[in-house]
Amino acid sequence: MSGQKLLDAEDIRRVLTRIAHEIIERNKGAEKVALVGIASRGDHLARRLAEQILEIEGTKVPVGVLDITFYRDDIGLKAEAPVVSETRVGFDINGVTVVLVDDVLFTGRTIRAAMDALMDFGRPRKIQLAVLVDRGHRELPIRADFVGKNAPTGRADDVRVLLEESDGEDAVVVEEAG
Repeated sequence: MSGQKLLDAEDIRRVLTRIAHEIIERNKGAEKVALVGIASRGDHLARRLAEQILEIEGTKVPVGVLDITFYRDDIGLKAEAPVVSETRVGFDINGVTVVLVDDVLFTGRTIRAAMDALMDFGRPRKIQLAVLVDRGHRELPIRADFVGKNAPTGRADDVRVLLEESDGEDAVVVEEAG
């Protein structure tokens, strides 16, 4: 793969371990915490975080996956048909701190859509955001609570997150716009 490697497999493992510790610390444990990953890579990261939390705290946190396709503000603006994934939130989110998990935070529009979608499932006590990479260029006033790596990028650069579950390897690569 061409481009500058921002994170390798070991870096991603370390980052997720740190984020798991931060989630536990910020919430004074994990008893009233649920993780919801944004399809398609956020759900893999959410499952990994849940495994880390179980290992660290001994608490099994519920994990869900959220497809935000029909909540996006750009649906219908693109020529190609949207790819729809499965949404699975098989637990009650009322009164729970829900940590939304995504791979890359960019403009904030995906997170806004995810919060809208999440509200269809109930009223969480609090919503927090965990991202593997924050690349800046926000268009909405959204900020992550837990960040693996801040990576200032050009607006036209491509940040590609590769995960073992879907891509056969773990890495984050930045391909500069040329």
